[in-house]
Amino acid sequence: MTTDTKEFGELTPYQYPNPKEASPEIVVPHAIPEDERVWVPQAENVWFRPLCLNASQGYWTNLLRVRKSGVLSRHRHPQAVHGFVLKGRWRYLEHDWEATEGSYVYEPPGETHTLYVPEDVEEMITYFTVNGLMYYTDPWGKGVGFEDVFTKIDMCRKHYTEVGLGEDFVDQFIR
Repeated sequence: MTTDTKEFGELTPYQYPNPKEASPEIVVPHAIPEDERVWVPQAENVWFRPLCLNASQGYWTNLLRVRKSGVLSRHRHPQAVHGFVLKGRWRYLEHDWEATEGSYVYEPPGETHTLYVPEDVEEMITYFTVNGLMYYTDPWGKGVGFEDVFTKIDMCRKHYTEVGLGEDFVDQFIR
């Protein structure tokens, strides 16, 4: 124990205000939501649940939920991606490893890969932090679409309006 701890007590919070320009924190009590409406459809049997949509720095953090097997997407990242598997398993066709429950995955900038969910997986949920964008390609690298934090925000606004949560429901996740 340090002198500071003895003198001021372990449970003494910081005594000064944070910078007024600092964004408020985001706390999501039930990251895997009980309300199905929070999951935003991305494709057939594929949804994402926003956790942080950082428009000022160009990244997003979400849960990806997949309830189908087979190829999900082929994409490239210009910046790093971090993932942590919460349920199920998946792999990239370009690699011989498999991401299973509890696995952490670092995807380096510049890599193109094809996300595949095996036939016997009923549901996969992975926590991802995506920096920059996802650039979707065909097997030969020709661009077929993209997603960035702004398209994610738009998808959320549209979905949350349609399901009755309201387009501003997504604002709690935007920084």
